[in-house]
Amino acid sequence: MATIEECRAALDKLSDSMQRAEGDVRTAAAMDRSVSCRITDLDVTFLGRLTGGRIEVDRTVQGPPPEKAQIRLALTGDDLLAMVGGELNFAKAWGSGRVRLEAGVRDLLRLRKLL
Repeated sequence: MATIEECRAALDKLSDSMQRAEGDVRTAAAMDRSVSCRITDLDVTFLGRLTGGRIEVDRTVQGPPPEKAQIRLALTGDDLLAMVGGELNFAKAWGSGRVRLEAGVRDLLRLRKLL
């Protein structure tokens, strides 16, 4: 089972990858939105913002997020590590229910370019 530290490092790695992206992916990542990433098996949530093409994690809380972020992601720590490591395809994991992504319709349309 992944640790909180490994999950935080995976979010940092994902953020770095998003910032280096080009074209449509870079455009999609250039939103300014609040973000929560709930790690279900650890019962912890990372809170922050997607801004400037990066995910900036501000804080970590136990349990579910205290407020509703504009972009919400929920998955296990192992699935987060597998996705960031390229071993798990996000679209397939989302389609099968292993990963939950919730956002407004406009944001979902922009985020699909990241998939």
